[in-house]
Amino acid sequence: MASRCWRWWGWSAWPRTRPPPAGSTPSFRHHLSTQEKTLQICVVGSGPAGFYTAQHLLKQHPQAHVDIYEKQPVPFGLVRFGVAPDHPEVKNVINTFTQTAHSGRCAFWGNVEVGRDVTVPELREAYHAVVLSYGAEDHRALEIPGEELPGVCSARAFVGWYNGLPENRELEPDLSGDTAVILGQGNVALDVARILLTPPEHLERTDITKAALGVLRQSRVKTVWLVGRRGPLQVAFTIKELREMIQLPGARPILDPADFLGLQDKIKEVPRPRKRLTELLLRAATEKPGPEQAARRAPASRAWGLRFFRSPQQVLPSPDGRRAAGVRLAVTRLEVSLMFPKDTSFPGLCHPSTPAWCCPHSPQQGVGEATRAVPTGDMEDLPCGLVLSSVGFKSRPVDPSVPFDSKLGVIPNVEGRVMDVPGLYCSGWVKRGPTGVIATTMTDSFLTGQMLLQDLKAGLLPSGPRPGYAAIQALLSSRGVRPVSFSDWEKLDAEEVARGQGTGKPREKLVDPQEMLRLLGH
Repeated sequence: MASRCWRWWGWSAWPRTRPPPAGSTPSFRHHLSTQEKTLQICVVGSGPAGFYTAQHLLKQHPQAHVDIYEKQPVPFGLVRFGVAPDHPEVKNVINTFTQTAHSGRCAFWGNVEVGRDVTVPELREAYHAVVLSYGAEDHRALEIPGEELPGVCSARAFVGWYNGLPENRELEPDLSGDTAVILGQGNVALDVARILLTPPEHLERTDITKAALGVLRQSRVKTVWLVGRRGPLQVAFTIKELREMIQLPGARPILDPADFLGLQDKIKEVPRPRKRLTELLLRAATEKPGPEQAARRAPASRAWGLRFFRSPQQVLPSPDGRRAAGVRLAVTRLEVSLMFPKDTSFPGLCHPSTPAWCCPHSPQQGVGEATRAVPTGDMEDLPCGLVLSSVGFKSRPVDPSVPFDSKLGVIPNVEGRVMDVPGLYCSGWVKRGPTGVIATTMTDSFLTGQMLLQDLKAGLLPSGPRPGYAAIQALLSSRGVRPVSFSDWEKLDAEEVARGQGTGKPREKLVDPQEMLRLLGH
């Protein structure tokens, strides 16, 4: 009965409609004329993709109302749980998202997990359109022996741990060894390396969690290696993050000049961002540091290095077999080829239908030629006490009714339109894979919003009124789910800020969802 209650047109089912004068009788015609003007849209996920999609729709359609559903009790997704604590300027985008949430035509509903508390078909029945923007919530497995050993974890989980993601709050990474190995050479890998090597006193005035800061104060990690299967021209991090690592207080880079032989000529024709990045790597590897830099590095007790042309084959166990003690790496070389099978595609790059041989972001694209890493037959063992896998994120299927490409880790779509499901859309990493920065996600989300509005104009969305949150609220109530509103979040926000003031931090994040709900009286 509860799942059908939105079909009743009584006043209690429409909390956003102005109530009738005292003593009057609700008018069905009044309901219809009010509701048919409103475009009811549901967005699943409150990270950058979700908020940017909502922002675009609200700006472009004056009668749009957007409900944003989020499984966490708190909003902002990857901005809160993914951005490094020592990058507070990146989090300023939260101010824009807050403005969107304060719109009279937007509502945030946290503590609601789509696929568990409410299904996608139920959302589609209640709204004119549904946009899935729930990001990439999982990590790509290494699929090598020993991956399950204690001492091995994903970089995603490690980031979630120090950023207060509830599901990772009990991670307890073992930092008792002197060497850590990060498998991957992207921005997340550099973030993790930087947090491991940054003096704790430099982190204590950030929003890093209290528990993580305590563990990092006791850390014995002195050396961090970042391992990549290809060479300097294929690293996935950006120049800003590299510059931070080179200038990191108390740490020095370890770069082998032999890895950079001949690169000076090869980079002449590459795009400018890649050229500047490689030139910085070259200088760090081959030039003698200046007096100021040398003075800064002289007392450095920690180090980080890039190991190129190495592919992980096995996590090596300790003598008692109870934990990780190293990584066995296959030595690789780059193989150049101009022809690849046209049905070859790579996850998280261009549209799933884009083959690797013509995708500009493909790992097979070299400098003017396609390159791939192939094993030489040589092996190398790298001892360590901690192994962090940073080989990429992937999305999970949210509901059996939604098409999902498990190989690529995305929802099959054409410019944000979910294939074969009218009225269903996607934006962000679940749409295109885990690539790009927040600005990339903004552009991508605006495009999805444009496609939705084009479909509305073309008459491809359901006509007539839709109940929106009134229907979903009744369903959630019948299932014992207590949604968290944006005003509820602002109470939690104030609590975090108050807790941080005592220790000179911008905030002390709440990490236990049950504590959050208790504070709200739920």
